[in-house]
Amino acid sequence: MKLSVIGTGYVGLVSGVCLASKGHDVICVDVNEEKVSSINNRNPPIHEEGLPELLRSVVDTRKFRATSNLTEALDFCEAVIIAVGTPTTDGKLDLTYLVQAARQIGAYLNSTNKFLSVIVKSTVLPTTTDVVVRQAIAEASGGKTSQFGLGMNPEFLREGNAISDFNFPDRIVLGFEDFKTGEVLSRIYEPWNADKVFVNTRTAEMIKYANNCFLALQISAANELANLAAKLGGIDFMDVFRGVTLDKRWNPIRNDGSRTEPEILTYLVPGPGFGGSCFPKDVQAIRAQGHDNGLPMEILDGILSVNERQPEQVTKILEAHFGTLSGKNILLLGLAFKPQTDDVRESASIRISEELLAYKTILVAHDPIATENFIKLSGVQTSTIKFTQDWKTEVANADAIVIATRWEEYKALPGLKVAGKVVFDARRLLSPKDFPSSTYFSIGRRV
Repeated sequence: MKLSVIGTGYVGLVSGVCLASKGHDVICVDVNEEKVSSINNRNPPIHEEGLPELLRSVVDTRKFRATSNLTEALDFCEAVIIAVGTPTTDGKLDLTYLVQAARQIGAYLNSTNKFLSVIVKSTVLPTTTDVVVRQAIAEASGGKTSQFGLGMNPEFLREGNAISDFNFPDRIVLGFEDFKTGEVLSRIYEPWNADKVFVNTRTAEMIKYANNCFLALQISAANELANLAAKLGGIDFMDVFRGVTLDKRWNPIRNDGSRTEPEILTYLVPGPGFGGSCFPKDVQAIRAQGHDNGLPMEILDGILSVNERQPEQVTKILEAHFGTLSGKNILLLGLAFKPQTDDVRESASIRISEELLAYKTILVAHDPIATENFIKLSGVQTSTIKFTQDWKTEVANADAIVIATRWEEYKALPGLKVAGKVVFDARRLLSPKDFPSSTYFSIGRRV
């Protein structure tokens, strides 16, 4: 099929490139000429594992290109996918970019007799596609409601694993409001052999939010119980975690007696809280929608409350150990919200660094690829932080080393001179046995 994708962020660019790799002809649209030029020159403007190689392949085979000319893209395509940003402002979803894209599509339809299926891939609340987007297109098109169909195809992409997640999905949710668009969605995803869920657009929108809320709920529940375990002492929450997750409802037993070890269990390891562009934003947005509809969203309130406080566990435990943190040399390892990405949005390292600076520590920080974004986007007073490219050298000067992101390279820490130092492994990357001559802390465990 001939497809256009409006937006070249994580979702838009990854979706466009992966769709092209399956044989579709794809144009991505962005108003930023610099990004368009970079993409057409095979240089992705975002960091994502495997994206440079795949982009190069689809550009070279002429299955994919970028443009800043929306009319050109709409003339070309049979269906248009909207994948623009939907940030939250004061906990509520900002649909500015989405409505703008919908109006531009409507204005295009006003000057043509062409039929277009408009498929929303941006994360939006239930009723957005069938009410807000429909109204915006209808008004701008002069009431040509018979010339467009509506679909909603939520993404389930994890940063750092987005290419793999798109190409090998566990399910594909296809929401539509008309038969034509249902057929279009079926054709788009015909190359994929995965479970396909056909629903209306509101249900598709709710599936995305429910998915992330359930995951966030489990993370906050694990963290809250882990905090109690550490407070009581004599309990390592990882032992609790293992005992709980051997329940076959969590971890089914195969016929040969082995365990399936489902990936969901990795979300239950206690840590400094969830971050990134999805979980915090999505829980806030669906909670706000509930409040706006007169519903008490008590569980979602609790999820966010626990998560907001969770990074404080690092400074509280360190302060209890040292007595005072003022003047202590702290080495913070990891600034991205997770490994394999340079994304620092809602990263726990933001709160951890703010807390450490408030305690007047001497803070040194490292990340393999996210330092520049942290300086530009975190909002932290980074002028008071020393950023280093050689974290191993800084170990010698540190009173405490805090692992805040699970980068593989930090597994080298036990081989360095850490005797007598404090290691706070906030991500459970390593274990106490790796530091026999050091004081080892982690969330959910007290020495």
